Amino acid sequence: MPKIRQKARSGERARSIYELKVTLIDSRPPIWRRVQVESGVTLDRLHHTLQTVMGWSDSHMHGFRVRQLSQPGSRPRWLSVESADEKTTRLSDLLRRARDWCVYDYDFGDGWEHQLLLEEILARVPSARYPAVRAGRGACPPEDVGGLPGYYHFLEVMNDTRHPEHEDMREWAGGKFDPSAFDAHEINRAFHGGWAPRRPDA
Repeated sequence: MPKIRQKARSGERARSIYELKVTLIDSRPPIWRRVQVESGVTLDRLHHTLQTVMGWSDSHMHGFRVRQLSQPGSRPRWLSVESADEKTTRLSDLLRRARDWCVYDYDFGDGWEHQLLLEEILARVPSARYPAVRAGRGACPPEDVGGLPGYYHFLEVMNDTRHPEHEDMREWAGGKFDPSAFDAHEINRAFHGGWAPRRPDA
């Protein structure tokens, strides 16, 4: 498997903040988060950040993939970052300019694919703490629900009290499940032990 090339990083980019939009690919309506992270964060640390950002439990394998275009008009190749290289590969090695994106895979059985889209490169705010979630939409699906097809079946059953699987599914889920639930403040509290950034409209 080809390795990701680690280019020399400019000092400005290494000290900057990346605003990412993290979207669960093919989710409808989209389940997404907007999060600010240090551009120089290593992929092993970014993995743990993404687990908290989305709401996963880090109980399955994961990986990162990036598109590589070899020649104009050719189909892109997908290069995977070896797990052993995640401690030395930085986010800025994968994403270098606005609109660049890569894929974060979680749970190869259920196949949760997340697009990490670099929306904006920002200057660090000295008083801010990172990572910081700015916005988002939709609850994280339950672990081991069976990927997106299983998740939509789960929602159908949970919303139909007459469905023969309703009670068993409800018990498996631990009670009610709100697919619209999202709380940026609580996620930031998990990152920083009670501190959370103000909302942009605050």
